[in-house]
Amino acid sequence: MAQTSWQRWPERKRRPDPCWQNGRILKAKVEELPNSRVRLQVEVPSADVKHAVEHASSDLAETAKIPGFRKGKVPRAVLMARLGRDKVFAEAVESHIGGWFLNAAANTKIRPVAQPELTYDLPTTDDETFNFTAEVPVQPLPEVADWSSLEVPAAEPEVPAELVERELEALRASVAELIPVQDRPAKDGDVLVIDLVDESGEAQRDYVVQLGAGRLLEDLERGLRGMSTAETKTITLAAPDGGEKRAEVTVKEIKEPVLAPLDDELAKSASEFETMAELRAEIELRLRELVEAELNSEFRSTAVDRLAEASNVSVADALVDARANDLLTGLLRSLERRSLNVETYLQLTGQSPEQLRDAVRAEARQSVARELVLEAAADKLGVEVSDDEIKDLIREEAEGAGEDAEDLIAQVWERGRPDRLRDDLRMRKALDRITEEVKRIPVDLARARESIWTPEKDKPETATKLWTPGSKETA
Repeated sequence: MAQTSWQRWPERKRRPDPCWQNGRILKAKVEELPNSRVRLQVEVPSADVKHAVEHASSDLAETAKIPGFRKGKVPRAVLMARLGRDKVFAEAVESHIGGWFLNAAANTKIRPVAQPELTYDLPTTDDETFNFTAEVPVQPLPEVADWSSLEVPAAEPEVPAELVERELEALRASVAELIPVQDRPAKDGDVLVIDLVDESGEAQRDYVVQLGAGRLLEDLERGLRGMSTAETKTITLAAPDGGEKRAEVTVKEIKEPVLAPLDDELAKSASEFETMAELRAEIELRLRELVEAELNSEFRSTAVDRLAEASNVSVADALVDARANDLLTGLLRSLERRSLNVETYLQLTGQSPEQLRDAVRAEARQSVARELVLEAAADKLGVEVSDDEIKDLIREEAEGAGEDAEDLIAQVWERGRPDRLRDDLRMRKALDRITEEVKRIPVDLARARESIWTPEKDKPETATKLWTPGSKETA
């Protein structure tokens, strides 16, 4: 009987786990143990064992020194004979069991907060299933507070008159007549036609820009301001990597927009409305809908945060670390798509690496706390989600993305992923119920009450309490 843990896995070369990547769900049973631990009994299909053995054989063949064979070209039978079956199977299990464990943990909805203690017997063949057990402490689900007594600030939707005027001015500018200018240099508001040639010779010809619109690089806009028609000059621009590059700019045309008056004629020419009053009312209605949607989203976030605080949710550091790593990975991918590096991002946001790390960890902790309290609330309410509801959600999202809904539904079920969407819908339903039943109070009243000191504000955070499946706490 072999026992191991995650402690030495990072030191080894690992291949991706096929069953984890392809979304296949491993069978697992959860057993509650004393001292807030659980035992997972996991069954790995023979197909995944075969993949693991093939990968292990390939990895060992790259390093094994066997007379008569080049590295990486040792037949599996020869490798088995020279190294021994146990060596190959041990490599197969140790290089894949981490992914198998994570797969089973996700499937059974447990949240490990420490390294698992693994127990197993090495397989003797790759044609049979492989079984192992994993004992691990898990993150607790909190005992949910009575949300009907919670007071949550809710702002009333208001559309400032200046927002309506700004929209009207934008519409007015979009249909403005452009008059060529010859007797003065370029100024904010002017529309310029330019040629831009960088140091490498790459050129943008007849590029149309508007000064003062905030859509140009600051260096370029500053250089263009004050130039005259037919003038050419070299402008120094800041490069994304923090360096500098130069570009030659030629102003070919300067045009001044002439705005039409805000009257019924403008409404008729720029919209489907007959009068300016109708157009103004439509703009105000659209802005109100946007404001209401934003305020509703903010209210829902505040409600779940207040409930997590009232329920004394304490998130284990292991989960915070894992979620923070996911968030950072997402940020890095986003920056890469925009051809930015972390150093440039830090400069643009005015953050130090430590401040970014702390901000991401705070966001990760809040994110996990929300999930925990909503999952516990869904359990308390007995929320259930049918397959039809999942399919309706997929159809809704597919329609918005212009994709084939039935094809997406088939893919979700083939990959064994409907339960992930089911969990999301359960939490969404729970949040719907919570936001209906909390007490809405004016924002000013909430601020006034938060400014009043109470002894509870100085209480230290409670220690993490471990929850296990079947615990009566979540009933």
